[in-house]
Amino acid sequence: MASVSYKNVYKRFGDVQVITDLNMEVADKEFVVFVGPSGCGKSTSLRMLAGLEEISEGEILIGDRVVNDVPPKDRDIAMVFQSYALYPHMSVYDNMAFGLKLRKTPKAEIDKRVKEAAAILGLEGLLDRKPKALSGGQRQRVAVGRAIVREPAVFLMDEPLSNLDAKLRVTARAEISKLHKRLGTTFIYVTHDQVEAMTMGDRIAVLSDGILMQIDTPRNLYNVPDNQFVAGFIGSPSMNFFNATLVKEENKMIVDSGDFRVEVPEDRHDMYSAYVGKEVVFGVRPEHTHAPEFAPPGIIPQPVKADVEVVELLGHELHLFCNAGKSTFVATVDPRMMVNVGNKIDLVFDMNSMHLFDKDTEKAIR
Repeated sequence: MASVSYKNVYKRFGDVQVITDLNMEVADKEFVVFVGPSGCGKSTSLRMLAGLEEISEGEILIGDRVVNDVPPKDRDIAMVFQSYALYPHMSVYDNMAFGLKLRKTPKAEIDKRVKEAAAILGLEGLLDRKPKALSGGQRQRVAVGRAIVREPAVFLMDEPLSNLDAKLRVTARAEISKLHKRLGTTFIYVTHDQVEAMTMGDRIAVLSDGILMQIDTPRNLYNVPDNQFVAGFIGSPSMNFFNATLVKEENKMIVDSGDFRVEVPEDRHDMYSAYVGKEVVFGVRPEHTHAPEFAPPGIIPQPVKADVEVVELLGHELHLFCNAGKSTFVATVDPRMMVNVGNKIDLVFDMNSMHLFDKDTEKAIR
Protein backbone atom coordinates (compact mmCIF):
# COMPACT_ATOMS: atom_id res chain seq x y z
CA MET A 1 0.00 0.00 0.00
CA ALA A 2 1.12 3.62 -0.29
CA SER A 3 0.91 7.18 0.90
CA VAL A 4 0.09 10.06 -1.48
CA SER A 5 1.71 13.51 -1.53
CA TYR A 6 0.82 16.68 -3.42
CA LYS A 7 3.73 19.14 -3.39
CA ASN A 8 3.17 22.70 -4.67
CA VAL A 9 0.83 21.39 -7.36
CA TYR A 10 -0.72 23.79 -9.90
CA LYS A 11 -3.07 23.05 -12.78
CA ARG A 12 -3.87 25.48 -15.57
CA PHE A 13 -6.11 25.15 -18.58
CA GLY A 14 -4.70 27.87 -20.82
CA ASP A 15 -4.95 31.10 -18.85
CA VAL A 16 -7.39 29.62 -16.33
CA GLN A 17 -5.81 28.37 -13.09
CA VAL A 18 -7.95 25.65 -11.52
CA ILE A 19 -5.56 24.34 -8.82
CA THR A 20 -3.33 26.71 -6.85
CA ASP A 21 -0.35 25.50 -4.81
CA LEU A 22 -1.93 22.29 -3.50
CA ASN A 23 0.09 20.81 -0.64
CA MET A 24 -1.18 17.82 1.31
CA GLU A 25 -0.19 14.37 2.55
CA VAL A 26 -2.41 11.29 2.61
CA ALA A 27 -1.09 8.60 4.93
CA ASP A 28 -0.93 4.92 4.01
CA LYS A 29 -4.35 3.26 4.58
CA GLU A 30 -6.04 6.61 5.24
CA PHE A 31 -9.49 7.52 3.85
CA VAL A 32 -9.37 11.15 2.66
CA VAL A 33 -12.30 12.95 1.04
CA PHE A 34 -12.02 15.92 -1.31
CA VAL A 35 -15.12 18.07 -0.91
CA GLY A 36 -16.25 21.42 -2.20
CA PRO A 37 -18.75 23.11 -4.53
CA SER A 38 -18.90 22.40 -8.25
CA GLY A 39 -15.85 23.76 -10.06
CA CYS A 40 -13.61 23.88 -6.96
CA GLY A 41 -10.98 21.54 -8.46
CA LYS A 42 -11.63 18.36 -6.47
CA SER A 43 -12.07 16.05 -9.48
CA THR A 44 -9.12 17.68 -11.25
CA SER A 45 -6.94 16.97 -8.20
CA LEU A 46 -7.99 13.32 -8.34
CA ARG A 47 -7.47 13.06 -12.10
CA MET A 48 -3.94 14.49 -11.81
CA LEU A 49 -3.15 11.78 -9.27
CA ALA A 50 -4.58 9.16 -11.63
CA GLY A 51 -2.53 10.51 -14.55
CA LEU A 52 -5.62 11.52 -16.55
CA GLU A 53 -4.63 15.21 -16.35
CA GLU A 54 -1.12 16.60 -16.68
CA ILE A 55 0.32 18.67 -13.84
CA SER A 56 1.21 22.25 -14.79
CA GLU A 57 3.67 22.63 -11.90
CA GLY A 58 4.75 20.75 -8.78
CA GLU A 59 5.03 17.06 -7.90
CA ILE A 60 2.70 14.19 -7.03
CA LEU A 61 4.14 11.19 -5.21
CA ILE A 62 2.67 7.75 -4.62
CA GLY A 63 4.78 6.29 -1.86
CA ASP A 64 8.30 7.58 -2.47
CA ARG A 65 7.93 7.69 -6.27
CA VAL A 66 7.27 10.91 -8.20
CA VAL A 67 4.58 9.95 -10.75
CA ASN A 68 4.32 13.16 -12.80
CA ASP A 69 5.52 11.38 -15.95
CA VAL A 70 4.36 7.83 -15.11
CA PRO A 71 1.55 6.52 -17.37
CA PRO A 72 -1.78 5.87 -15.57
CA LYS A 73 -1.51 2.10 -16.05
CA ASP A 74 1.82 2.04 -14.17
CA ARG A 75 0.76 4.13 -11.14
CA ASP A 76 -0.72 1.19 -9.19
CA ILE A 77 -4.05 2.95 -8.72
CA ALA A 78 -7.63 1.95 -9.50
CA MET A 79 -10.39 4.47 -10.16
CA VAL A 80 -14.17 4.29 -9.81
CA PHE A 81 -15.99 6.95 -11.83
CA GLN A 82 -19.34 8.68 -11.44
CA SER A 83 -20.53 6.80 -14.53
CA TYR A 84 -19.85 3.16 -13.81
CA ALA A 85 -18.40 2.66 -17.34
CA LEU A 86 -19.31 -1.04 -17.47
CA TYR A 87 -19.09 -2.91 -20.76
CA PRO A 88 -22.76 -3.62 -21.65
CA HIS A 89 -22.00 -6.75 -23.71
CA MET A 90 -19.96 -8.40 -20.93
CA SER A 91 -21.16 -10.28 -17.87
CA VAL A 92 -20.41 -9.04 -14.37
CA TYR A 93 -17.63 -11.62 -14.14
CA ASP A 94 -16.03 -10.47 -17.39
CA ASN A 95 -16.36 -6.79 -16.48
CA MET A 96 -14.48 -7.43 -13.26
CA ALA A 97 -11.89 -9.67 -14.93
CA PHE A 98 -11.23 -7.54 -18.01
CA GLY A 99 -8.40 -5.41 -16.61
CA LEU A 100 -6.60 -8.48 -15.29
CA LYS A 101 -6.90 -10.21 -18.67
CA LEU A 102 -5.25 -7.20 -20.33
CA ARG A 103 -2.36 -7.58 -17.90
CA LYS A 104 -2.11 -11.26 -18.83
CA THR A 105 -2.79 -12.38 -15.27
CA PRO A 106 -3.02 -16.18 -15.04
CA LYS A 107 -6.57 -17.49 -15.46
CA ALA A 108 -6.63 -19.19 -12.04
CA GLU A 109 -5.52 -15.97 -10.34
CA ILE A 110 -8.20 -13.99 -12.18
CA ASP A 111 -10.89 -16.44 -11.08
CA LYS A 112 -9.68 -16.30 -7.49
CA ARG A 113 -9.62 -12.48 -7.33
CA VAL A 114 -13.00 -12.03 -9.05
CA LYS A 115 -14.74 -14.51 -6.75
CA GLU A 116 -13.12 -12.99 -3.64
CA ALA A 117 -14.25 -9.50 -4.70
CA ALA A 118 -17.74 -10.78 -5.50
CA ALA A 119 -17.97 -12.32 -2.02
CA ILE A 120 -16.87 -9.06 -0.38
CA LEU A 121 -19.48 -7.07 -2.34
CA GLY A 122 -22.35 -9.58 -2.29
CA LEU A 123 -22.24 -10.17 -6.04
CA GLU A 124 -21.81 -13.97 -6.05
CA GLY A 125 -25.26 -14.61 -7.54
CA LEU A 126 -24.91 -11.92 -10.21
CA LEU A 127 -21.67 -12.91 -11.95
CA ASP A 128 -23.45 -14.22 -15.09
CA ARG A 129 -25.71 -11.17 -15.52
CA LYS A 130 -25.20 -8.32 -17.97
CA PRO A 131 -25.17 -4.72 -16.61
CA LYS A 132 -28.64 -3.98 -18.05
CA ALA A 133 -30.07 -6.63 -15.72
CA LEU A 134 -28.64 -4.90 -12.63
CA SER A 135 -29.95 -2.13 -10.40
CA GLY A 136 -28.00 1.10 -9.96
CA GLY A 137 -26.62 -0.07 -6.63
CA GLN A 138 -25.52 -3.40 -8.10
CA ARG A 139 -23.76 -1.66 -11.01
CA GLN A 140 -21.97 0.58 -8.54
CA ARG A 141 -20.73 -2.51 -6.66
CA VAL A 142 -19.50 -4.09 -9.91
CA ALA A 143 -17.52 -0.93 -10.67
CA VAL A 144 -15.99 -1.09 -7.18
CA GLY A 145 -15.31 -4.82 -7.65
CA ARG A 146 -13.45 -4.15 -10.88
CA ALA A 147 -11.17 -1.84 -8.87
CA ILE A 148 -10.74 -4.33 -6.00
CA VAL A 149 -9.47 -7.16 -8.22
CA ARG A 150 -6.60 -4.93 -9.32
CA GLU A 151 -5.31 -4.93 -5.72
CA PRO A 152 -4.00 -1.38 -6.18
CA ALA A 153 -1.95 0.70 -3.76
CA VAL A 154 -4.51 3.52 -3.91
CA PHE A 155 -8.26 3.55 -4.62
CA LEU A 156 -9.61 6.71 -6.28
CA MET A 157 -13.36 7.34 -6.30
CA ASP A 158 -14.91 10.25 -8.19
CA GLU A 159 -18.49 10.77 -6.94
CA PRO A 160 -19.34 7.06 -7.30
CA LEU A 161 -22.69 7.38 -5.49
CA SER A 162 -24.15 10.41 -7.25
CA ASN A 163 -26.31 8.31 -9.61
CA LEU A 164 -28.02 6.48 -6.75
CA ASP A 165 -31.23 7.48 -4.99
CA ALA A 166 -31.01 8.99 -1.50
CA LYS A 167 -31.83 5.81 0.45
CA LEU A 168 -29.37 3.69 -1.53
CA ARG A 169 -26.63 6.29 -1.11
CA VAL A 170 -26.83 5.92 2.67
CA THR A 171 -26.42 2.13 2.38
CA ALA A 172 -23.69 2.39 -0.26
CA ARG A 173 -21.53 4.84 1.67
CA ALA A 174 -21.66 2.53 4.70
CA GLU A 175 -20.56 -0.34 2.43
CA ILE A 176 -17.61 1.68 1.09
CA SER A 177 -16.54 2.63 4.62
CA LYS A 178 -16.62 -1.04 5.67
CA LEU A 179 -14.75 -1.98 2.49
CA HIS A 180 -11.96 0.47 3.33
CA LYS A 181 -11.53 -1.05 6.78
CA ARG A 182 -11.59 -4.57 5.36
CA LEU A 183 -9.05 -3.93 2.58
CA GLY A 184 -6.75 -1.66 4.60
CA THR A 185 -5.89 0.36 1.49
CA THR A 186 -5.47 4.09 0.88
CA PHE A 187 -8.76 5.63 -0.35
CA ILE A 188 -9.17 9.09 -1.89
CA TYR A 189 -12.80 9.99 -2.51
CA VAL A 190 -14.35 12.99 -4.26
CA THR A 191 -17.84 14.30 -3.48
CA HIS A 192 -19.78 17.55 -3.44
CA ASP A 193 -21.98 16.15 -0.65
CA GLN A 194 -20.65 17.29 2.73
CA VAL A 195 -22.78 14.69 4.54
CA GLU A 196 -20.97 11.95 2.59
CA ALA A 197 -17.66 13.57 3.45
CA MET A 198 -18.43 13.88 7.16
CA THR A 199 -19.62 10.29 7.53
CA MET A 200 -16.89 8.56 5.47
CA GLY A 201 -13.58 10.37 5.74
CA ASP A 202 -10.79 9.96 8.30
CA ARG A 203 -9.90 13.47 7.14
CA ILE A 204 -11.59 15.89 4.76
CA ALA A 205 -9.90 18.31 2.36
CA VAL A 206 -12.16 21.31 1.67
CA LEU A 207 -11.45 23.12 -1.60
CA SER A 208 -12.74 26.40 -2.98
CA ASP A 209 -11.72 27.88 -6.34
CA GLY A 210 -8.77 25.51 -6.57
CA ILE A 211 -7.39 26.41 -3.14
CA LEU A 212 -7.17 23.99 -0.21
CA MET A 213 -9.05 25.84 2.53
CA GLN A 214 -8.53 23.27 5.30
CA ILE A 215 -7.76 19.58 5.75
CA ASP A 216 -8.71 18.04 9.08
CA THR A 217 -10.90 15.48 10.81
CA PRO A 218 -14.67 15.83 10.40
CA ARG A 219 -15.00 16.80 14.08
CA ASN A 220 -12.42 19.58 13.83
CA LEU A 221 -13.84 20.96 10.59
CA TYR A 222 -17.23 21.23 12.27
CA ASN A 223 -16.08 22.58 15.65
CA VAL A 224 -13.01 24.66 14.76
CA PRO A 225 -13.20 25.76 11.11
CA ASP A 226 -10.21 27.81 9.95
CA ASN A 227 -12.28 30.28 7.96
CA GLN A 228 -15.74 31.43 7.03
CA PHE A 229 -15.92 29.30 3.86
CA VAL A 230 -15.27 26.04 5.72
CA ALA A 231 -17.66 27.05 8.52
CA GLY A 232 -20.42 27.69 6.00
CA PHE A 233 -19.78 24.64 3.84
CA ILE A 234 -19.56 22.03 6.61
CA GLY A 235 -22.87 21.50 8.38
CA SER A 236 -26.47 21.28 7.19
CA PRO A 237 -28.25 23.67 7.26
CA SER A 238 -25.27 26.03 6.85
CA MET A 239 -23.92 28.17 9.66
CA ASN A 240 -25.66 31.53 10.10
CA PHE A 241 -23.45 34.60 9.63
CA PHE A 242 -24.17 38.12 10.88
CA ASN A 243 -22.19 41.30 10.27
CA ALA A 244 -21.58 42.82 13.70
CA THR A 245 -19.37 44.98 15.88
CA LEU A 246 -17.58 43.70 18.95
CA VAL A 247 -17.99 46.15 21.84
CA LYS A 248 -16.91 46.30 25.48
CA GLU A 249 -19.31 47.62 28.12
CA GLU A 250 -17.95 47.60 31.68
CA ASN A 251 -16.93 43.97 32.25
CA LYS A 252 -19.02 42.63 29.39
CA MET A 253 -18.06 41.90 25.77
CA ILE A 254 -20.98 42.13 23.38
CA VAL A 255 -21.61 41.19 19.75
CA ASP A 256 -23.83 43.97 18.37
CA SER A 257 -25.39 43.18 14.98
CA GLY A 258 -27.65 46.24 15.04
CA ASP A 259 -30.65 43.90 15.14
CA PHE A 260 -29.71 42.02 18.32
CA ARG A 261 -27.03 42.09 21.01
CA VAL A 262 -25.57 38.93 22.58
CA GLU A 263 -22.97 38.60 25.30
CA VAL A 264 -19.67 36.78 24.70
CA PRO A 265 -18.69 34.16 27.31
CA GLU A 266 -16.10 35.48 29.75
CA ASP A 267 -13.56 32.75 28.93
CA ARG A 268 -13.34 34.14 25.36
CA HIS A 269 -12.65 37.77 26.28
CA ASP A 270 -8.87 37.46 25.97
CA MET A 271 -9.15 35.63 22.66
CA TYR A 272 -11.29 38.37 21.10
CA SER A 273 -9.86 41.44 22.88
CA ALA A 274 -7.87 42.66 19.84
CA TYR A 275 -11.13 43.03 17.90
CA VAL A 276 -13.02 45.22 20.38
CA GLY A 277 -14.46 48.19 18.50
CA LYS A 278 -13.99 46.48 15.14
CA GLU A 279 -16.40 44.99 12.64
CA VAL A 280 -16.50 41.18 12.73
CA VAL A 281 -18.65 38.34 11.39
CA PHE A 282 -20.57 36.46 14.08
CA GLY A 283 -21.37 32.83 13.30
CA VAL A 284 -23.74 30.39 14.99
CA ARG A 285 -25.03 27.10 13.66
CA PRO A 286 -28.79 26.46 13.32
CA GLU A 287 -28.52 23.51 15.72
CA HIS A 288 -27.00 25.82 18.35
CA THR A 289 -30.15 27.95 18.30
CA HIS A 290 -32.88 26.76 20.64
CA ALA A 291 -36.40 27.39 21.86
CA PRO A 292 -35.87 28.54 25.50
CA GLU A 293 -38.19 25.91 26.90
CA PHE A 294 -36.27 23.08 25.19
CA ALA A 295 -32.73 24.43 25.51
CA PRO A 296 -30.32 21.70 26.65
CA PRO A 297 -28.54 22.04 30.00
CA GLY A 298 -25.02 23.42 30.12
CA ILE A 299 -25.33 26.00 27.35
CA ILE A 300 -24.75 29.75 27.71
CA PRO A 301 -28.05 31.10 26.33
CA GLN A 302 -28.41 34.58 24.87
CA PRO A 303 -31.93 35.67 23.85
CA VAL A 304 -32.93 36.80 20.35
CA LYS A 305 -36.39 37.86 19.21
CA ALA A 306 -37.37 36.70 15.72
CA ASP A 307 -40.21 36.65 13.19
CA VAL A 308 -40.90 33.26 11.61
CA GLU A 309 -41.11 33.22 7.79
CA VAL A 310 -40.98 29.49 6.96
CA VAL A 311 -41.52 26.34 9.06
CA GLU A 312 -40.14 22.96 7.94
CA LEU A 313 -40.96 19.91 10.06
CA LEU A 314 -38.53 17.03 9.41
CA GLY A 315 -39.95 14.78 12.09
CA HIS A 316 -36.92 14.64 14.42
CA GLU A 317 -36.30 18.39 14.17
CA LEU A 318 -37.93 21.65 13.14
CA HIS A 319 -36.25 24.15 10.79
CA LEU A 320 -37.35 27.75 11.25
CA PHE A 321 -36.38 30.43 8.72
CA CYS A 322 -36.44 33.63 10.73
CA ASN A 323 -35.85 37.38 10.62
CA ALA A 324 -34.37 39.43 13.43
CA GLY A 325 -34.77 42.92 12.03
CA LYS A 326 -32.82 42.88 8.74
CA SER A 327 -30.86 39.75 9.75
CA THR A 328 -32.10 36.43 8.38
CA PHE A 329 -31.12 33.08 9.87
CA VAL A 330 -32.14 29.44 10.25
CA ALA A 331 -32.86 27.77 13.58
CA THR A 332 -33.02 24.00 14.07
CA VAL A 333 -35.22 23.52 17.13
CA ASP A 334 -36.97 20.81 19.09
CA PRO A 335 -40.01 19.54 17.08
CA ARG A 336 -42.19 19.89 20.18
CA MET A 337 -42.03 23.68 19.79
CA MET A 338 -45.45 24.92 18.67
CA VAL A 339 -44.87 27.63 16.05
CA ASN A 340 -46.50 28.90 12.87
CA VAL A 341 -45.50 31.19 10.03
CA GLY A 342 -45.88 34.82 11.10
CA ASN A 343 -45.32 34.16 14.80
CA LYS A 344 -42.98 36.39 16.81
CA ILE A 345 -40.88 34.09 18.96
CA ASP A 346 -38.06 34.06 21.49
CA LEU A 347 -34.98 31.98 20.71
CA VAL A 348 -31.58 31.60 22.38
CA PHE A 349 -28.12 31.26 20.84
CA ASP A 350 -25.71 28.89 22.59
CA MET A 351 -22.71 31.19 23.00
CA ASN A 352 -20.51 28.26 24.03
CA SER A 353 -20.64 27.32 20.33
CA MET A 354 -20.30 30.80 18.81
CA HIS A 355 -17.71 31.70 16.14
CA LEU A 356 -16.12 35.02 15.21
CA PHE A 357 -14.40 35.76 11.88
CA ASP A 358 -12.22 38.61 10.70
CA LYS A 359 -14.42 40.66 8.37
CA ASP A 360 -11.60 41.33 5.87
CA THR A 361 -9.67 38.03 5.78
CA GLU A 362 -12.64 35.77 6.70
CA LYS A 363 -10.28 33.81 8.96
CA ALA A 364 -11.53 32.46 12.27
CA ILE A 365 -10.57 34.52 15.32
CA ARG A 366 -9.11 32.27 18.01
